[in-house]
Amino acid sequence: MKIARGVEASDWTNLNLSSPDSPDWPLAISVFERRIRERFVEAAEFLIADDEKRPAVERRFGFAILTVNCLLIETLEAFRRGLTDTRSRSKELCTSFLTSRPAFKQFFNDALAERFYEEFRCGIAHHAQVFGSGRIWSLGPMLRLDGEQITVNRTAFHFGVLQELDGYLMELHDQNSTQLRQNFRDKMDFVAEGKYQRTRSRIT
Repeated sequence: MKIARGVEASDWTNLNLSSPDSPDWPLAISVFERRIRERFVEAAEFLIADDEKRPAVERRFGFAILTVNCLLIETLEAFRRGLTDTRSRSKELCTSFLTSRPAFKQFFNDALAERFYEEFRCGIAHHAQVFGSGRIWSLGPMLRLDGEQITVNRTAFHFGVLQELDGYLMELHDQNSTQLRQNFRDKMDFVAEGKYQRTRSRIT
């Protein structure tokens, strides 16, 4: 099983990460980065670049772009916590990320994070639509509130996710990030062991 381009699960399990100064740590982090960027980030950026060739009123990839990024924020939060079973925890992961991570917490309080989860994340994941009066756009701030209407700038949202991904990678490179690294190892070990193939999958 490949866990990233050119990387087999056995390549991961053969890494020596027992010591914080092990020379395998940079490689381990690069495997994760390659997995995330090549499978998800680059796809979102391709859609953004293609969409922005059009006038704003003719852009149409907002739903797909935001979907990828909703997946990423829950993934990053799960890696930070070292969670190997996230069933029934999607709301917790999504709202916690939005209200605690630096690139997002200036826009999201608890109420807005919960609305985003229900109206955007769940609306798109379960019904391919945004519930309520929510709107996905490509201009303006990451989040704008006009009365009861929430408008999310999917491009700004994506760049916020990139900022958080870069920050997470920097923290992992710090040998003193003991707990963060342990959580990272727990999650990647789970991925490499293919346990998700034997666990009942459920979108929540």
